[in-house]
Amino acid sequence: MVFLRWRSTEGNDLNSMLVTGGAGFVGSNLAVGLAERHPDWQILALDNLYRRGSELNLERLSAAGVEFVNGDVRKPEDLLALPSIDALVECSAEPSVMSGVDGDTSYLFDTNLVGAYNCLELARREQCQFVFLSSSRVYPLAGLRSADFEEIETRFELTDEQPQAGLSRDGVAENMPIAGPRTLYGSTKLAAELLVAEYGEQFPVSTVVNRCGVIAGPWQMGKVDQGVFTHWMLAHLRQQPLTYIGFGGSGKQVRDLLHVLDLVDLVELQLLDPDHWDGRTFNVGGGREVSLSLLEATAICSQITGNQLDIAAEPTDRPGDVPIYISDCAALGEHSDWRPRRNTEQIMSDIFEWAEPNLERLESVAG
Repeated sequence: MVFLRWRSTEGNDLNSMLVTGGAGFVGSNLAVGLAERHPDWQILALDNLYRRGSELNLERLSAAGVEFVNGDVRKPEDLLALPSIDALVECSAEPSVMSGVDGDTSYLFDTNLVGAYNCLELARREQCQFVFLSSSRVYPLAGLRSADFEEIETRFELTDEQPQAGLSRDGVAENMPIAGPRTLYGSTKLAAELLVAEYGEQFPVSTVVNRCGVIAGPWQMGKVDQGVFTHWMLAHLRQQPLTYIGFGGSGKQVRDLLHVLDLVDLVELQLLDPDHWDGRTFNVGGGREVSLSLLEATAICSQITGNQLDIAAEPTDRPGDVPIYISDCAALGEHSDWRPRRNTEQIMSDIFEWAEPNLERLESVAG
Protein backbone atom coordinates (compact mmCIF):
# COMPACT_ATOMS: atom_id res chain seq x y z
CA MET A 1 0.00 0.00 0.00
CA VAL A 2 1.23 3.51 -0.65
CA PHE A 3 0.36 6.46 1.55
CA LEU A 4 1.20 9.89 0.33
CA ARG A 5 1.24 13.06 2.38
CA TRP A 6 0.00 16.12 0.61
CA ARG A 7 0.56 19.51 2.25
CA SER A 8 -2.14 21.94 1.22
CA THR A 9 0.18 24.79 0.30
CA GLU A 10 -0.49 27.44 -2.31
CA GLY A 11 -1.17 25.70 -5.63
CA ASN A 12 -2.04 22.45 -3.82
CA ASP A 13 1.50 21.15 -4.33
CA LEU A 14 2.16 17.59 -3.17
CA ASN A 15 5.00 17.61 -0.69
CA SER A 16 5.13 14.17 0.87
CA MET A 17 3.89 10.60 0.46
CA LEU A 18 3.28 7.53 2.58
CA VAL A 19 3.56 4.18 0.82
CA THR A 20 2.10 1.16 2.60
CA GLY A 21 3.03 -2.17 1.11
CA GLY A 22 5.95 0.05 0.27
CA ALA A 23 8.48 -2.77 0.22
CA GLY A 24 6.35 -4.86 -2.13
CA PHE A 25 6.68 -4.97 -5.89
CA VAL A 26 4.20 -2.22 -6.77
CA GLY A 27 4.67 -0.17 -3.61
CA SER A 28 8.46 -0.04 -3.82
CA ASN A 29 8.44 0.86 -7.51
CA LEU A 30 5.91 3.62 -6.82
CA ALA A 31 7.90 4.98 -3.90
CA VAL A 32 11.25 4.85 -5.71
CA GLY A 33 9.86 6.05 -9.03
CA LEU A 34 8.06 9.03 -7.52
CA ALA A 35 11.06 9.89 -5.32
CA GLU A 36 13.27 10.02 -8.41
CA ARG A 37 10.80 12.23 -10.27
CA HIS A 38 10.02 14.47 -7.29
CA PRO A 39 13.09 14.70 -5.05
CA ASP A 40 11.39 17.44 -3.03
CA TRP A 41 8.64 15.03 -1.88
CA GLN A 42 9.02 13.37 1.52
CA ILE A 43 8.16 9.69 1.02
CA LEU A 44 7.46 7.17 3.77
CA ALA A 45 7.04 3.46 2.98
CA LEU A 46 5.12 1.18 5.38
CA ASP A 47 5.30 -2.62 5.03
CA ASN A 48 5.09 -5.68 7.30
CA LEU A 49 7.63 -7.62 5.14
CA TYR A 50 5.25 -10.60 5.07
CA ARG A 51 5.92 -11.51 1.44
CA ARG A 52 9.27 -13.16 0.83
CA GLY A 53 11.62 -10.98 -1.18
CA SER A 54 10.20 -7.69 0.05
CA GLU A 55 13.24 -7.27 2.28
CA LEU A 56 15.38 -6.98 -0.85
CA ASN A 57 13.70 -3.65 -1.62
CA LEU A 58 14.77 -1.95 1.61
CA GLU A 59 18.17 -0.97 0.20
CA ARG A 60 16.52 0.54 -2.89
CA LEU A 61 14.11 2.55 -0.79
CA SER A 62 16.90 3.94 1.36
CA ALA A 63 19.04 4.83 -1.64
CA ALA A 64 16.12 6.76 -3.14
CA GLY A 65 15.63 8.72 0.07
CA VAL A 66 12.45 6.88 1.08
CA GLU A 67 12.03 6.28 4.82
CA PHE A 68 10.92 2.73 5.69
CA VAL A 69 8.57 1.89 8.58
CA ASN A 70 7.91 -1.71 9.62
CA GLY A 71 4.15 -1.64 10.14
CA ASP A 72 0.95 -3.47 9.24
CA VAL A 73 -2.27 -2.09 7.71
CA ARG A 74 -4.22 -4.69 9.73
CA LYS A 75 -3.24 -2.80 12.89
CA PRO A 76 -4.88 0.63 13.27
CA GLU A 77 -2.31 1.58 15.89
CA ASP A 78 0.47 1.29 13.29
CA LEU A 79 -1.34 3.78 11.06
CA LEU A 80 -2.18 6.13 13.91
CA ALA A 81 1.50 6.32 14.82
CA LEU A 82 2.36 7.83 11.42
CA PRO A 83 2.76 11.55 10.77
CA SER A 84 -0.17 13.49 9.38
CA ILE A 85 -0.82 12.73 5.71
CA ASP A 86 -2.47 14.57 2.84
CA ALA A 87 -2.76 11.77 0.27
CA LEU A 88 -2.81 7.97 0.37
CA VAL A 89 -2.26 5.41 -2.37
CA GLU A 90 -3.52 2.05 -1.11
CA CYS A 91 -1.70 -0.80 -2.80
CA SER A 92 -1.19 -3.18 0.12
CA ALA A 93 -2.80 -6.56 -0.47
CA GLU A 94 -2.29 -10.28 -0.43
CA PRO A 95 -1.89 -10.42 -4.23
CA SER A 96 -2.27 -14.13 -5.04
CA VAL A 97 -5.48 -15.16 -6.78
CA MET A 98 -5.08 -18.57 -5.12
CA SER A 99 -5.15 -17.07 -1.62
CA GLY A 100 -7.53 -18.81 0.76
CA VAL A 101 -8.03 -21.96 -1.33
CA ASP A 102 -6.14 -23.98 1.30
CA GLY A 103 -8.80 -23.14 3.88
CA ASP A 104 -6.94 -20.35 5.71
CA THR A 105 -8.69 -17.14 4.69
CA SER A 106 -7.73 -14.93 7.62
CA TYR A 107 -4.65 -13.18 6.23
CA LEU A 108 -6.37 -12.53 2.89
CA PHE A 109 -9.47 -11.07 4.53
CA ASP A 110 -7.67 -9.06 7.19
CA THR A 111 -5.17 -7.54 4.75
CA ASN A 112 -7.31 -6.90 1.68
CA LEU A 113 -10.52 -5.77 3.38
CA VAL A 114 -9.82 -4.83 7.00
CA GLY A 115 -6.55 -3.23 5.92
CA ALA A 116 -8.36 -1.19 3.26
CA TYR A 117 -10.94 -0.12 5.84
CA ASN A 118 -8.21 1.00 8.25
CA CYS A 119 -6.62 3.02 5.45
CA LEU A 120 -9.95 4.62 4.54
CA GLU A 121 -10.46 5.56 8.17
CA LEU A 122 -7.08 7.26 8.10
CA ALA A 123 -8.03 9.09 4.90
CA ARG A 124 -11.32 10.17 6.51
CA ARG A 125 -9.57 11.55 9.58
CA GLU A 126 -6.99 13.36 7.46
CA GLN A 127 -9.51 14.37 4.75
CA CYS A 128 -6.97 13.36 2.13
CA GLN A 129 -6.88 11.90 -1.36
CA PHE A 130 -7.26 8.11 -1.59
CA VAL A 131 -5.94 6.22 -4.62
CA PHE A 132 -6.91 2.55 -4.49
CA LEU A 133 -5.14 -0.15 -6.50
CA SER A 134 -7.74 -2.83 -7.12
CA SER A 135 -7.74 -5.85 -9.43
CA SER A 136 -9.30 -7.13 -12.63
CA ARG A 137 -10.35 -10.09 -10.51
CA VAL A 138 -13.34 -8.11 -9.25
CA TYR A 139 -15.12 -9.27 -12.42
CA PRO A 140 -17.13 -12.50 -11.89
CA LEU A 141 -15.82 -15.79 -13.20
CA ALA A 142 -19.01 -16.57 -15.10
CA GLY A 143 -18.71 -13.32 -17.04
CA LEU A 144 -15.03 -13.80 -17.82
CA ARG A 145 -15.56 -17.42 -18.83
CA SER A 146 -18.45 -16.49 -21.11
CA ALA A 147 -16.09 -14.67 -23.48
CA ASP A 148 -16.19 -16.07 -27.00
CA PHE A 149 -12.73 -16.71 -28.41
CA GLU A 150 -11.01 -18.57 -31.19
CA GLU A 151 -7.80 -20.57 -31.03
CA ILE A 152 -5.06 -19.39 -33.37
CA GLU A 153 -1.46 -20.52 -33.71
CA THR A 154 0.02 -18.99 -30.56
CA ARG A 155 -2.94 -17.80 -28.46
CA PHE A 156 -6.63 -17.54 -27.76
CA GLU A 157 -8.13 -14.48 -29.45
CA LEU A 158 -11.39 -12.74 -28.55
CA THR A 159 -13.94 -12.63 -31.37
CA ASP A 160 -15.90 -9.63 -32.66
CA GLU A 161 -19.25 -10.88 -31.35
CA GLN A 162 -19.55 -11.35 -27.58
CA PRO A 163 -22.46 -12.71 -25.50
CA GLN A 164 -22.86 -9.98 -22.89
CA ALA A 165 -22.24 -6.38 -21.91
CA GLY A 166 -18.71 -5.50 -20.93
CA LEU A 167 -17.10 -7.87 -23.42
CA SER A 168 -15.72 -7.02 -26.85
CA ARG A 169 -12.77 -7.86 -29.04
CA ASP A 170 -10.88 -5.24 -27.02
CA GLY A 171 -11.43 -7.12 -23.76
CA VAL A 172 -13.33 -6.55 -20.52
CA ALA A 173 -14.82 -3.12 -19.80
CA GLU A 174 -16.05 -1.60 -16.56
CA ASN A 175 -19.72 -2.20 -17.44
CA MET A 176 -19.46 -5.99 -17.20
CA PRO A 177 -22.23 -7.15 -14.79
CA ILE A 178 -20.63 -7.69 -11.42
CA ALA A 179 -22.93 -10.33 -9.85
CA GLY A 180 -21.56 -13.80 -9.11
CA PRO A 181 -18.53 -15.43 -7.47
CA ARG A 182 -15.04 -14.35 -8.51
CA THR A 183 -12.52 -16.00 -6.09
CA LEU A 184 -11.97 -14.96 -2.50
CA TYR A 185 -9.17 -12.66 -3.58
CA GLY A 186 -11.43 -10.86 -6.06
CA SER A 187 -14.25 -10.66 -3.54
CA THR A 188 -12.11 -8.89 -0.96
CA LYS A 189 -10.91 -6.40 -3.56
CA LEU A 190 -14.47 -5.72 -4.75
CA ALA A 191 -15.69 -5.28 -1.18
CA ALA A 192 -12.90 -2.78 -0.61
CA GLU A 193 -13.93 -0.93 -3.78
CA LEU A 194 -17.45 -0.58 -2.39
CA LEU A 195 -16.05 0.90 0.80
CA VAL A 196 -13.97 3.35 -1.22
CA ALA A 197 -17.10 4.53 -3.03
CA GLU A 198 -18.98 5.03 0.24
CA TYR A 199 -16.17 6.97 1.89
CA GLY A 200 -15.81 9.14 -1.20
CA GLU A 201 -19.53 9.92 -1.14
CA GLN A 202 -19.99 10.46 2.60
CA PHE A 203 -16.74 12.11 3.68
CA PRO A 204 -14.38 14.79 2.33
CA VAL A 205 -12.13 12.17 0.70
CA SER A 206 -11.18 12.36 -2.97
CA THR A 207 -11.02 8.83 -4.39
CA VAL A 208 -10.00 6.98 -7.55
CA VAL A 209 -9.97 3.20 -8.14
CA ASN A 210 -7.56 1.52 -10.56
CA ARG A 211 -8.58 -2.02 -11.56
CA CYS A 212 -5.21 -3.41 -12.57
CA GLY A 213 -4.60 -6.47 -14.70
CA VAL A 214 -1.19 -8.16 -14.69
CA ILE A 215 1.56 -5.76 -13.61
CA ALA A 216 5.12 -6.80 -14.45
CA GLY A 217 8.66 -5.49 -14.38
CA PRO A 218 11.86 -5.42 -12.34
CA TRP A 219 11.81 -6.30 -8.63
CA GLN A 220 8.84 -8.63 -8.88
CA MET A 221 9.43 -11.95 -7.07
CA GLY A 222 7.45 -13.86 -9.67
CA LYS A 223 5.41 -16.94 -8.83
CA VAL A 224 2.99 -19.00 -10.87
CA ASP A 225 -0.04 -17.58 -9.03
CA GLN A 226 1.17 -13.95 -8.96
CA GLY A 227 3.74 -12.42 -11.28
CA VAL A 228 3.54 -15.17 -13.87
CA PHE A 229 5.60 -13.44 -16.58
CA THR A 230 8.46 -12.73 -14.17
CA HIS A 231 8.16 -16.34 -13.00
CA TRP A 232 8.48 -17.43 -16.63
CA MET A 233 11.62 -15.37 -17.21
CA LEU A 234 13.24 -16.53 -13.95
CA ALA A 235 12.58 -20.16 -14.83
CA HIS A 236 14.27 -19.70 -18.21
CA LEU A 237 17.26 -18.03 -16.59
CA ARG A 238 17.58 -20.82 -14.03
CA GLN A 239 16.64 -23.51 -16.56
CA GLN A 240 13.99 -24.80 -14.20
CA PRO A 241 10.88 -26.79 -15.20
CA LEU A 242 7.69 -25.05 -16.27
CA THR A 243 4.19 -26.32 -16.97
CA TYR A 244 1.35 -25.05 -19.12
CA ILE A 245 -1.54 -25.49 -16.70
CA GLY A 246 -5.15 -25.76 -17.85
CA PHE A 247 -7.03 -25.18 -21.10
CA GLY A 248 -5.67 -28.35 -22.65
CA GLY A 249 -2.08 -27.62 -21.63
CA SER A 250 -1.58 -25.59 -24.81
CA GLY A 251 -0.07 -22.49 -23.22
CA LYS A 252 -2.43 -20.33 -25.26
CA GLN A 253 -4.14 -18.59 -22.33
CA VAL A 254 -3.70 -14.81 -22.60
CA ARG A 255 -3.23 -11.89 -20.23
CA ASP A 256 -2.52 -8.25 -20.92
CA LEU A 257 0.36 -6.87 -18.93
CA LEU A 258 1.48 -3.45 -17.80
CA HIS A 259 5.00 -2.30 -17.01
CA VAL A 260 5.11 -1.11 -13.42
CA LEU A 261 6.64 2.18 -14.54
CA ASP A 262 3.60 2.81 -16.75
CA LEU A 263 1.54 2.42 -13.58
CA VAL A 264 3.82 4.93 -11.83
CA ASP A 265 3.07 7.35 -14.69
CA LEU A 266 -0.66 7.00 -14.08
CA VAL A 267 -0.57 7.28 -10.29
CA GLU A 268 1.60 10.38 -10.60
CA LEU A 269 -1.06 12.00 -12.81
CA GLN A 270 -3.78 11.10 -10.32
CA LEU A 271 -1.86 12.51 -7.37
CA LEU A 272 -1.12 15.77 -9.12
CA ASP A 273 -4.73 16.43 -10.16
CA PRO A 274 -7.12 14.73 -7.70
CA ASP A 275 -10.20 16.69 -8.76
CA HIS A 276 -9.94 15.35 -12.31
CA TRP A 277 -10.00 11.75 -11.04
CA ASP A 278 -12.36 12.04 -8.09
CA GLY A 279 -14.98 9.31 -7.79
CA ARG A 280 -13.89 7.39 -10.88
CA THR A 281 -13.11 3.70 -11.42
CA PHE A 282 -10.96 2.62 -14.37
CA ASN A 283 -9.54 -0.54 -15.85
CA VAL A 284 -5.76 -0.19 -16.02
CA GLY A 285 -3.71 -2.52 -18.19
CA GLY A 286 -1.79 -3.01 -21.37
CA GLY A 287 -4.85 -3.87 -23.45
CA ARG A 288 -4.76 -5.92 -26.63
CA GLU A 289 -1.59 -4.21 -27.83
CA VAL A 290 0.41 -5.28 -24.76
CA SER A 291 -0.68 -8.87 -24.13
CA LEU A 292 0.94 -12.30 -24.19
CA SER A 293 0.02 -15.94 -24.10
CA LEU A 294 2.29 -18.25 -22.14
CA LEU A 295 3.36 -19.77 -25.44
CA GLU A 296 4.38 -16.36 -26.73
CA ALA A 297 6.12 -15.57 -23.43
CA THR A 298 8.12 -18.78 -23.82
CA ALA A 299 9.34 -17.69 -27.24
CA ILE A 300 10.41 -14.27 -25.93
CA CYS A 301 12.16 -15.75 -22.88
CA SER A 302 13.99 -18.28 -25.05
CA GLN A 303 15.15 -15.56 -27.43
CA ILE A 304 16.36 -13.27 -24.65
CA THR A 305 18.06 -15.89 -22.47
CA GLY A 306 19.19 -18.32 -25.19
CA ASN A 307 17.75 -21.17 -23.11
CA GLN A 308 15.22 -23.61 -24.55
CA LEU A 309 12.96 -25.40 -22.06
CA ASP A 310 10.83 -28.50 -22.56
CA ILE A 311 7.59 -27.31 -20.97
CA ALA A 312 5.22 -29.88 -19.53
CA ALA A 313 1.46 -29.81 -20.11
CA GLU A 314 -1.25 -30.17 -17.46
CA PRO A 315 -4.63 -29.97 -19.24
CA THR A 316 -6.76 -29.66 -16.09
CA ASP A 317 -7.97 -26.13 -15.35
CA ARG A 318 -7.19 -24.59 -11.95
CA PRO A 319 -10.01 -23.21 -9.80
CA GLY A 320 -10.53 -19.53 -10.53
CA ASP A 321 -8.57 -19.52 -13.79
CA VAL A 322 -9.84 -18.07 -17.08
CA PRO A 323 -8.56 -18.65 -20.63
CA ILE A 324 -8.23 -14.98 -21.55
CA TYR A 325 -8.29 -11.64 -19.80
CA ILE A 326 -7.56 -8.36 -21.56
CA SER A 327 -8.30 -4.96 -20.02
CA ASP A 328 -10.45 -2.70 -22.18
CA CYS A 329 -9.07 0.68 -21.10
CA ALA A 330 -11.16 2.83 -23.46
CA ALA A 331 -12.75 4.74 -20.56
CA LEU A 332 -9.34 5.60 -19.13
CA GLY A 333 -8.16 6.68 -22.57
CA GLU A 334 -11.14 9.00 -22.95
CA HIS A 335 -10.56 10.51 -19.50
CA SER A 336 -6.84 11.21 -19.87
CA ASP A 337 -3.84 11.24 -22.19
CA TRP A 338 -2.25 8.33 -20.32
CA ARG A 339 -1.28 5.35 -22.46
CA PRO A 340 1.06 2.38 -21.79
CA ARG A 341 4.44 3.31 -23.26
CA ARG A 342 6.28 -0.03 -22.91
CA ASN A 343 5.49 -3.08 -25.05
CA THR A 344 5.76 -6.77 -24.18
CA GLU A 345 9.30 -7.14 -25.48
CA GLN A 346 10.54 -4.22 -23.39
CA ILE A 347 8.75 -5.51 -20.29
CA MET A 348 10.33 -8.94 -20.62
CA SER A 349 13.74 -7.45 -21.46
CA ASP A 350 13.60 -5.19 -18.41
CA ILE A 351 12.78 -8.18 -16.21
CA PHE A 352 15.77 -10.06 -17.68
CA GLU A 353 18.18 -7.14 -17.27
CA TRP A 354 17.19 -6.84 -13.61
CA ALA A 355 17.05 -10.56 -12.83
CA GLU A 356 20.24 -11.85 -14.47
CA PRO A 357 22.71 -9.98 -12.24
CA ASN A 358 20.52 -10.59 -9.17
CA LEU A 359 19.95 -14.35 -9.52
CA GLU A 360 22.02 -15.23 -6.48
CA ARG A 361 20.11 -12.78 -4.28
CA LEU A 362 16.80 -14.00 -5.71
CA GLU A 363 17.68 -17.62 -4.87
CA SER A 364 17.66 -16.62 -1.20
CA VAL A 365 13.96 -15.78 -1.39
CA ALA A 366 12.85 -18.44 -3.89
CA GLY A 367 9.95 -20.69 -3.02
